[in-house]
Amino acid sequence: MTKDAPHHAESKIVIGWKERVELPEWDVGWIVAKADTGARTGAIDVANLVELPDNRVRFDVVLDRSPNSDRERMRRTIEATIARRSRVKSSFGASHDRLFVETTLHLGPVRKTVQLGLVNRKNMLCRMLLGRVALAPEFVVDPARRYVFGRHLIKKPRKTSKKDSA
Repeated sequence: MTKDAPHHAESKIVIGWKERVELPEWDVGWIVAKADTGARTGAIDVANLVELPDNRVRFDVVLDRSPNSDRERMRRTIEATIARRSRVKSSFGASHDRLFVETTLHLGPVRKTVQLGLVNRKNMLCRMLLGRVALAPEFVVDPARRYVFGRHLIKKPRKTSKKDSA
């Protein structure tokens, strides 16, 4: 970097490529999010998506897809206003229409309103994706780090093994 080049990293908050975030308006205490600077928009893993009258939508936010998770506890049913509809190209190259809603994101010291696309991410590593629009202007991503703001905001219940029940 040259002496005259702008250097704004000092004013940015460094996050890892994977972080736990909160969505307080939806009573989501934590969800694993991937910071993806290659994606423009954000997305969240949902099931049971139903469009309602008056530009509203109802869906279940999927917090955990592990086969042994308590299905009731690991989902939140949300009803929200549709912020926009947009044609999105997936990481696999297929284009499709997607509904977007707005909510408050809490990551580290930052609380901000973000738009999230409602999509089935069951085959993805993280339940949520934060694209450039959600990351800017507050965050810079360090791809060598993860969970900069702590891996466990809320502890998940410990799974009992056969040895524990014997």
